[in-house]
Amino acid sequence: MMDETRTAPGKAFREGLSIIEVFDMFPNDRAAEKWFEDIRWGETGRCCPRCGSVETSECKDRKPMPYRCRTCRKHFSVRIGTTMQSTKIGYRKWALATYLLVTGLKGTAAMKVHRELKMTQRSAWFLMHRIREGFFMAHPPKLTGTVEVDEMYVGGKQENRHAKDRKRYSASDAYGKKPVVAAVQRDGKVIAQPIHRTDANTLTRFVEGSVRHGSRVITDDHGGYTDLMESYRHRTVKHSVGQYVKGVDVHTNTVESLWSMFKRGFVGTYHRMSFKHLHRYVQEFAGRKNQRELDTYDQMVELVRGFDGRRLRYRDLVGRRAA
Repeated sequence: MMDETRTAPGKAFREGLSIIEVFDMFPNDRAAEKWFEDIRWGETGRCCPRCGSVETSECKDRKPMPYRCRTCRKHFSVRIGTTMQSTKIGYRKWALATYLLVTGLKGTAAMKVHRELKMTQRSAWFLMHRIREGFFMAHPPKLTGTVEVDEMYVGGKQENRHAKDRKRYSASDAYGKKPVVAAVQRDGKVIAQPIHRTDANTLTRFVEGSVRHGSRVITDDHGGYTDLMESYRHRTVKHSVGQYVKGVDVHTNTVESLWSMFKRGFVGTYHRMSFKHLHRYVQEFAGRKNQRELDTYDQMVELVRGFDGRRLRYRDLVGRRAA
């Protein structure tokens, strides 16, 4: 197992995982299935995902599913109750796609997965969105210490639009772009999400839900952050006049590095992000940043642990009210 950290005098290294090592880890579907089972049930032992009973048995022919619960008398597999439920894609491809997503610092396009893993583009697109579900945290702990908060807009440039399409957008709707806000704790975690507007009420509510009261919060001079003085030690840098660092450490460079990587992924990998699915792309980049100190193997494990309790059906993904 590749979860140990190499160390050298005065320096620590994160353990990488080559594509050859990944293929050695997952030579077939059964090996990959065992890996998923070890992650989900390794500490507590196999249990029924429907009723929680540990009174289970393995089916001789492993059909229709490999295990049967003696309590509720239903068959189950490690897929049940996770984002893998009802998929026909093999475990090996799920494991390899997970590796591609955690190692693709600028994202991994569905077309690449389609070519590398020999599946249809639609299946690859659906697969990657389901894997992104593993980055979501139901109740992330609030950030503390020094926290940088900033917002950005996602979407195409007005000057790049066709002349007839430019009339559809104006400054009042940010020229058709979608705002995203993030809070980054120095040497800590990231919380990010798309928002509908960048007014004081929305931004203050985001900070209140993401950052512990009394923390030191650093923002730019956007008017939406003026109410933070009541609950936080609020400091600002005036980007509007060209000020990017004030004093020793008053800056938003850390959160802007997240935006820089996100924009490179937008332009260089995905090219377009549907606003309906923007929250998953945001969580992908925030999740990778949250796991940046882990070895590649441990990044994969943490992502797979996030599958538990998540469910994304194709009709929900393509429907008007996709989650």
